[in-house]
Amino acid sequence: MAEQEGVAKKLVNDPTVAVDEAISGLVMTTPTLVRLQGHRVVIRKDVDSVITAGRVAIMSGGGSGHEPAMGGYVGRGMLTAAVAGAVFTSPPPASILAAIREIGFGNKAGVLLIVMNYTGDRLNFGLAQERARLEGIKVQMVVVGEDCALPVTEKTAGRRGLCGTILVHKISGAMADQGCSLEEIAAAAEAAARDMGTMSVSLSACSVPGKGPSFVLQEDEMELGLGIHGEAGIRRDKVWCNY
Repeated sequence: MAEQEGVAKKLVNDPTVAVDEAISGLVMTTPTLVRLQGHRVVIRKDVDSVITAGRVAIMSGGGSGHEPAMGGYVGRGMLTAAVAGAVFTSPPPASILAAIREIGFGNKAGVLLIVMNYTGDRLNFGLAQERARLEGIKVQMVVVGEDCALPVTEKTAGRRGLCGTILVHKISGAMADQGCSLEEIAAAAEAAARDMGTMSVSLSACSVPGKGPSFVLQEDEMELGLGIHGEAGIRRDKVWCNY
């Protein structure tokens, strides 16, 4: 990608196809994964064995730009499938539903959706969940919002989902691998999310491919409590030193 004034340099060929190329590259270099045709969905190649063994399928997803999340977490002991949206954009309900169908049809153990607490993700995953249930698929959803920088109030969407979601993936995937029920896994995932706290720290701004930084931090500044898309944190401060 050529350098343009005000645009951050990135190793991408074309911002409009960067997400699809990233997914293709992941699947090409990971023999245990396959891509669901027509969708930005990555699935375990041995998903049929998961269903045959009566194991709960674990699925997550969200906007791209947070790699290796979520496709990089697909594998034994973690996720069965992951669905990606455009950069910093929730995946569409149609792709989420397609992924649920792929890992949920014929799966009596059911499907657990692990969703980070962002409005678009909760809405789109929720719509897909309801449609899947109407089709007879057993599916539950756990929302992770462990950002301890934000208070939970009636005037906000609540605490954001951050990196603690990865631990919920691991706990859920390990329990599924051991043959635990959907209800048991969902309860453990909810407990882990409820009892966990994380907080983000940024030394510089993020940027979407093809665009400039989403905000500006001075050389001696850091920001505390941001969201994963660069949403405003709770405060800015000077970079701390321990000497």
